[in-house]
Amino acid sequence: MMLQHFDERNRGLLVSINGSLIHRDRAGVSPFDSAVQNGDAVWEGLRLYHGRIFKLAEHLKRLRDSAGALAYADIPLPETITEQIRRTLNANGMRHGVHIRLTLSRGVKYTSGMDPRLNTLGPTLIILAEHKPPVYDKGGIRLVTARHRRPPADILDQRIHSCNQLTSILAKIEANAAGVDDALMLDTRGFVAETNATHVFCASRGIVATPTTAACPEGITRRVVLQLCRDHGIRCEVRDITLQELCSADEIFCTGTMGEIAPVIEIDGRPVSGGATGELTRRLSGLFDTLTRSQGVPIV
Repeated sequence: MMLQHFDERNRGLLVSINGSLIHRDRAGVSPFDSAVQNGDAVWEGLRLYHGRIFKLAEHLKRLRDSAGALAYADIPLPETITEQIRRTLNANGMRHGVHIRLTLSRGVKYTSGMDPRLNTLGPTLIILAEHKPPVYDKGGIRLVTARHRRPPADILDQRIHSCNQLTSILAKIEANAAGVDDALMLDTRGFVAETNATHVFCASRGIVATPTTAACPEGITRRVVLQLCRDHGIRCEVRDITLQELCSADEIFCTGTMGEIAPVIEIDGRPVSGGATGELTRRLSGLFDTLTRSQGVPIV
């Protein structure tokens, strides 16, 4: 079952490329752009709720930190990016139920090649805003454990939020072949890392746990859920989690900007939480919904 479908409201989208608003069918980047040449780009996903972007500052910091880790020159300031997001949303008449994809590449090279010194024109910033509700079924999703592993930081630091997502795509292909929603990915040590698209949490005996960021990004929604646990007296832990421990947990859920909080009801054909949403998952989902209705940076 496809998790995402075409939304007719997106047919006439205007996309921002370095501040210029262009119809989605005419938008494009140079064949010399680093994103095209080498997959040399970083990205963020934002969500717009009732005219406000949730955790905007945190997302922009992660974008700029990732670009800095890759030694990009002339990284756009947060206020510059924010203004371009505002213009894009206003041009598309968007206020709620919107997902915003930011892509920042090293920019256009003066000739083909991998060397960053070929980039002398500054970065390329793409802002793609779509009408897109949370993509996961709130009734629960099914996972399969992927053969492909998440690399450790000494191979490719996952805290760099890079557009290099081939390991995720390979894992997603495995999930598609298995007829499930997404793939659960382990690190090279055999511990749970994340799925191909989201962070993973489990709960047993009232204690919530999530893997470390040794082989996955430091997720914004992940951080919000951990803080919600602390604020509401729910014991939480960040540690290594084995596949066996995860599969035997009382309940499992995934987190991410694209899908918010989604219960997991099956892993590798085995039911989780009796195939239904667990109590802690429901509670945290309610607390998260309350937060998104009351917080965020007003932008449209």
